[in-house]
Amino acid sequence: MSRLGNLGGRLYRGESSIDFVGKQRLWYAVSGLILIVSIASLATLGLNMGIEFKGGSVFQFKSNQATTQQVRSAVEHSGVVHQQPIVQKTSIGWRVQTESLKSDQLLTVQKSLADTFHLSSPDSVSPSSVGASWGADISKKAFQGLIIFVILVIAYLSIAFEWRMAAAAVIALAHDILITIGIYSLLQFEVTPGSVVGLLTILGYSLYDTVVVFDKVRENTRGLSPSSRVSYSQAANLALNQTLVRSINTTVIALLPVGGLLFIGAGFLGAGTLKDLALVLFVGMLAGAYSSICIATPLLADLKERDPKMKALRERLRARENSPKRQARSGRQASTSVAVPSGSGPVDGVEEPQDEAGESAAAVRRVVQQGPRQQPKKGTRRSRGQ
Repeated sequence: MSRLGNLGGRLYRGESSIDFVGKQRLWYAVSGLILIVSIASLATLGLNMGIEFKGGSVFQFKSNQATTQQVRSAVEHSGVVHQQPIVQKTSIGWRVQTESLKSDQLLTVQKSLADTFHLSSPDSVSPSSVGASWGADISKKAFQGLIIFVILVIAYLSIAFEWRMAAAAVIALAHDILITIGIYSLLQFEVTPGSVVGLLTILGYSLYDTVVVFDKVRENTRGLSPSSRVSYSQAANLALNQTLVRSINTTVIALLPVGGLLFIGAGFLGAGTLKDLALVLFVGMLAGAYSSICIATPLLADLKERDPKMKALRERLRARENSPKRQARSGRQASTSVAVPSGSGPVDGVEEPQDEAGESAAAVRRVVQQGPRQQPKKGTRRSRGQ
C-alpha cells in the first residue's frame, strides 16, 4: 500500500516511469480498432434517435399494477399503431412512445389504455405530439456550436502553445466524439437533446485534461536543441508521467457524481431525464481521459519530431546509444553488478539497481532540470592556503 501511495511522487521524480510515448503504436492500434467498430456500427445500425428528432406521439399515465408487456399490448390492440411502441417506467408512471398519430387515433389509444388498466376516464392518459423539426433545429445549432468551439480551440492553442499542439488536441477531440457516438450506435442508446448537450460538455473536459499535460510538456521541452541530451519524446513522456496521477484523480472525482446520476438517479430512482445526460458524460469522460494520456501526447511527439531539429536530435541520440563504446561500457557495468536478493537491503554498500525504465526517466528528469550545458566562467582559482 505504501508503494502504491508513493506512486505519484516516484513518477514525478523520475524514479519510476511508464513509456506511454514509446508505445504509441499500441495506443494507435487500440484506438483504430475502436474507431473501425464505431464507424461500422454507424454505417449499419445507425443511431437510435429519440422522439424529439424523428417525431411521434407520447402517452403518459399512472398505474401501479401495469407491466411493460401489458402496456405494450394495450397500445398495439388499439389497432391504430403500426410500429412497436417504446414503453418506459418512470418515477411518475408510464411513458409510451409511438409514431405520429392523428387526433382521432390519439383518442383511440387513450381509450384502450384507460379500459385496460381501469382508469377513471380516457383523460387520465395524457397525450402529446412532437414534431421532427424541433430536433432538427437542435442538431443544427449543436453542429454550429461544435464548429465554433473547434475554431476557438485551434486559435487559442496555436497562440498559447503551437500549431502542433492544436492539431493533436483537435484530433483527440474528434477521437472522443467518434468513440462516444459509436458506443451509442453499437448499444442502441436513445439519442435525446440531453445527449447532445452532454456531448458538447465532454469536449471541454477532455480539452482541459489535454492542456494540463501540454503545459507540462512545454515546460520540460523548453530549450531543447540539436545538442541536447534528451529527445523530445523522452521529455514529453516525463511530462506525461508527472501529470498522470493528477489526470487519474481528476477523472475519478469527475466520474463519481456522474456515476451517481447514472446508476442511482436513472437506474435506481428511475429518473429517465438524468440518464440521457449522465450516460453520454460517463462514456465521454472515459474516452477523454484515455485520449489525453495515450493519444494526444504521443501524437504531439510524432508531429514534433518531424521537425528537422528534433529529428536530428533524435538521430544523434540514437547513434550515440548504439555506438560500440557505449555498448562496451554497458557490458562492463552489467558484468560488475551485484545481484541483490529480493526484499533484502544493500549488500556491502552496493544499492539495489533500478529498472531500466526508472533509470532512463531519472536521467531525463536530471537533464530537464539542469537545462542546457553552460560553459564554466573564466577566473583564477584560489589556493588552499588563502
